[in-house]
Amino acid sequence: MWPIANAMGAEPASPLALPEANNETAPFRSPWRCAVELDSQRNVTAGSNAALADAIRRGADLQVQTEFIHNEHIDTSSDSRELIREAAEFRTAYLLEDRAVAGIMTLRQPISLPDGFGPRPSMSFFMYNQGGQQAVARPFLDGPPAKGTPGPSPLDDHSDMPKYHQQDGFDSDTNAPSSNFIYDFNVFRYLVRDDWKELLSHRADGSVVSGSVDTLADAFTRGCELKVAIRGLCADLSGDAGPPVDHELYVHIGSAYYYSAQKLFIAGTHPTVRVRPAVPLRYVSKGWDFGWLMPRSDGYCAQLLTDPYTLQFRRGNGHYAIRWFAR
Repeated sequence: MWPIANAMGAEPASPLALPEANNETAPFRSPWRCAVELDSQRNVTAGSNAALADAIRRGADLQVQTEFIHNEHIDTSSDSRELIREAAEFRTAYLLEDRAVAGIMTLRQPISLPDGFGPRPSMSFFMYNQGGQQAVARPFLDGPPAKGTPGPSPLDDHSDMPKYHQQDGFDSDTNAPSSNFIYDFNVFRYLVRDDWKELLSHRADGSVVSGSVDTLADAFTRGCELKVAIRGLCADLSGDAGPPVDHELYVHIGSAYYYSAQKLFIAGTHPTVRVRPAVPLRYVSKGWDFGWLMPRSDGYCAQLLTDPYTLQFRRGNGHYAIRWFAR
């Protein structure tokens, strides 16, 4: 078993703190701290990947800040050399092999800076790994699914963007193109909000490892936010790629239900993206999907998943080891 955090134990070690702003510009102290920072060549300049993994293991939320130049990244025909800072939340996080972190933006529509949205409505499932490895999958939402054949696709022409290094592409003629790449942002800052408490951990059969359903139910009754870490949820996506990589998927809970006589806790999660587990995490053809989960404190987890190529839904279920967090 992986190490389990003490639900009510000592506070976690503080990650690297961001520089303090003065009172005129920051009237409150941010709960976010930088766990690891990379330069444009993805060398660690502050913090550590171990500190990032430790925070995610404790259930921490993940955000990544980057910096880039407008006419290098947004509009290469522009004369503007303005520096742009971006911050993005990663509402789904992965801990792979208990050491490597990846996050996925699960709620993003493509933005066309500075005026509006991109040309086609879609989900922009951008993925960032801890070392700066990036990826995007884009299921389109604006019409009948394209009928191209899934598989490897030619690389796009990025000759006007020398800092963009596309490594591969998949399914370009389908409804769900994806690719893996690295963009040399000026800086990568992996921020964590590390204030969750683990209240219950149980095996796939529901037997308790630590904490209790009563403690979880009490936090729920008091209005706490909730989050789950589900181990092995994406193992079925490994196919013939070999034994699945150990992994936990972390996702927020949107609604919860407590059967008080049975002491059974049930939750509905925010939308999430399942990806074939690997280090680093990457998109490949037929190696991902997205949808909603309904985990229970007895280890059962129902799944309502969307095929990104057809936008058709399918239902599934399984039993998993789950850890439950509150804030």
